Amino acid sequence: MSNIASKALNQKITQGKHHHLIDVRTAPEFNSECIDAKCQNIPLDKISTLNLPRESEIILVCASGNRSTRARDTLAEQGYTNVYSLDGGLANWKANKLPTKRVEGVLPIMRQVQIAAGILVLIGSLGSLVITPALIWLTVFVGAGLTFAGLSGWCGMALLLGKMPWNKKLQECSS
Repeated sequence: MSNIASKALNQKITQGKHHHLIDVRTAPEFNSECIDAKCQNIPLDKISTLNLPRESEIILVCASGNRSTRARDTLAEQGYTNVYSLDGGLANWKANKLPTKRVEGVLPIMRQVQIAAGILVLIGSLGSLVITPALIWLTVFVGAGLTFAGLSGWCGMALLLGKMPWNKKLQECSS
């Protein structure tokens, strides 16, 4: 069990080599932007339901490589023997200028998270100076949430924003 580099995966895709490409991000994340190839979306919390032959070549993708590494380890515990995590995730894939598919007209979930977190930090900071010092705790809460999301790969704000009505296109299942 190991990682696979973006360029090596792209070579497999362009050469038509048989593998199963699985994105373990949430449906809204997957539907906002994903690798431009045949790819199945099975979120990390459902990866244990995967039903493929144990020797199948499986390549797992997430945003940064954190969740796909955890999914790879879960599948290894279930007896899968040929599982790889995309090194650096979709971020590395895009940094190498490799092709993605995007939903037009909707901001990617992580941009929405950045905007919402920024607004909440501004409200907490300025509000603590002008309205009441207690509003500083809003800033502390948002900072703690962002730190947890960065360390764990799980972002509650992204999940919440993904369910908002303006993200209806992102909620539609597409694999």
